[in-house]
Amino acid sequence: MDVRFPIGELQVPEKGTVENSQEWLKEIETYTIRLRETVDPLSGDELSRTYRDGSWTVRQLVHHIADSQLNMYQRLKLALTDENPTVPDFDQEKWAIQPDTKLPIESSIKMLEGINERIVSLGFSLTEEQLNRAFTHQKNGEITVATKVAKLAWHEEHHLAHIKIALSN
Repeated sequence: MDVRFPIGELQVPEKGTVENSQEWLKEIETYTIRLRETVDPLSGDELSRTYRDGSWTVRQLVHHIADSQLNMYQRLKLALTDENPTVPDFDQEKWAIQPDTKLPIESSIKMLEGINERIVSLGFSLTEEQLNRAFTHQKNGEITVATKVAKLAWHEEHHLAHIKIALSN
C-alpha cells in the first residue's frame, strides 16, 4: 500500500450521476461520527503522530480536513450559483501553519459537522443538470459539481485512513 494514497487515488466516473452523488453523500453524512470515534479518545502525544516521515500530524490532518471541506463547499456553491466561476487555488501548506491550527481539534470537528451537514442537505437535492455545472480552478481547469462531490467524500476518507495509519505506527 502506498501510504500517500491509502484508499487509492480519486476515481470519478466520466459522467457523475445522481446515484453516484448520493453514494458519496452518504459517506460525507457519517464522516464526523467516524472521525470522532477515531480521534476523541486521543492524547496529545497521539495527536502528534504522523503517518509517514515528514507528513502532517493527526492534529494537523483534522484541521486540514475542515479547511479543505470549507474551500470545496464554497466552490460547490459558486458552481451552482454563478456561471462557471473561476476560483483561486487553496495553498494547503500555508493554511496548515496558520495560528488557528494550534486550537484543539474540537473546533475543526464542530466546523466539519456544520459544513458536512450543509453539503449533504444541498447535495441530496442536486439534479443531473446541476451535477454537470462547473467552476474553473486556477490551476486544475474546469471541474464539475459531480466531480467536486466525489472529491468531498474521497478527501475525507483519504485523510481518515492517514489518521488510522498514524495511530497504528
